[in-house]
Amino acid sequence: MDKNIGFISTRFSGTDGVTLEASKWADTLIRNGHHIFWFAGELDRDPKNSMLVPEAYFKHVENQKLNDQIFGRKGRSPAITEKIHAIKSYLKIQIRRFIEQFAIDLIVTENCLTIPMHVPLGIALTETIAETQIPTIAHHHDFYWERSRFIINAVGDYLQMAFPPKLPGIEHVVINSTAQEELALRTGISSIIIPNVLEFEIPPVVNTERTALLREAIGLAPEDTMVLQPTRIIQRKGIEHAIEFVRKLGNPRCKLFISHEAGDEGFEYADWIKETAMSQGVELRFINTRIDDPWNNRDREKGRYSLWDVYPHADFITFPSLYEGFGNAFLEAVYFRKPILINRYSTFIRDIEPLEFDLVVMDQYITKKTIESAHQVIEVPSRRKKMVDTNYEIARRHYSYTVLWKNLYYIITKFFGMNI
Repeated sequence: MDKNIGFISTRFSGTDGVTLEASKWADTLIRNGHHIFWFAGELDRDPKNSMLVPEAYFKHVENQKLNDQIFGRKGRSPAITEKIHAIKSYLKIQIRRFIEQFAIDLIVTENCLTIPMHVPLGIALTETIAETQIPTIAHHHDFYWERSRFIINAVGDYLQMAFPPKLPGIEHVVINSTAQEELALRTGISSIIIPNVLEFEIPPVVNTERTALLREAIGLAPEDTMVLQPTRIIQRKGIEHAIEFVRKLGNPRCKLFISHEAGDEGFEYADWIKETAMSQGVELRFINTRIDDPWNNRDREKGRYSLWDVYPHADFITFPSLYEGFGNAFLEAVYFRKPILINRYSTFIRDIEPLEFDLVVMDQYITKKTIESAHQVIEVPSRRKKMVDTNYEIARRHYSYTVLWKNLYYIITKFFGMNI
């Protein structure tokens, strides 16, 4: 029996990791006969099957004011408590309306019961789940204890209650083994691991017309070498290492492009990155046109592109992250058969490296060996082909839609039995 499944978060828009992974889940569920609906504070989905509630957005002015009062300090006033509950009560009404309007059978919470960027939304969801007993998959990407900015806070009671909640009827999903262990250790909550995925069963289809237009729009000359940093501009992405990497390649035709925008964690790091590139003589460019989620099937306006229009141009991918819950950019590079520089962040070491991908690797700093390995991949086509083909086949076995559906089918049948 097909189900109406409601995805809930603060944002489903653009190309952040949570939005992308939610879109892949939705795509897989739709292919298997289910109907998908969206609830968030910022949305770029079809209005016919979604509900936009601006107050649910983590950047909504009232929520930002609230966050200024509850993080970085240890106590809160009664007025702040009342404000939290006032917003919570409003959001509960909206969530109930969403569930009733679309006859939702199952909800999937995307990171909004995980990281407390919107505390009232987390409480509203927790209370709604407890009151309605609606089957829930809590998809966790980044826990609050993994982010230093949430360590000092005035809402420890709410974090214990709702980030995440320990309730019957919630199936918890994490994206790596460390998160699974930490969740169990800190809360006693059991979970299953569903890694990030891509549709490795079907190679990417490249729209040559759109990619040619994008190449022209970003000012890439035919003889240029495009080194792509396909991430947001935030400190944990380690973009300074990408700048150093391009400098050490020693090729003035190498241009470093960053595909995503800054803003979620401020602009100071972005400004520093620009200064660093300038001081090291690296040509750094930003893809200023809005890059859309490739799984969002709404018609794109002229001048709007998806990530899938960006990757075909890249000659090399840099992914020197200091920390990742999983690492979408890694899978995307493998999917488009691109060589990749990767930093050995903890999740990579524990969950990905044992699968024996063929990569250009750094371990917190770039060595002469790293640069020699990159030159070989860039300059020797046979070496490059062997690398990218090997990686694609490994990813197909471990990170495909087939793997995702097997796990989702297992969870859904726990809720509804075998007749789905």
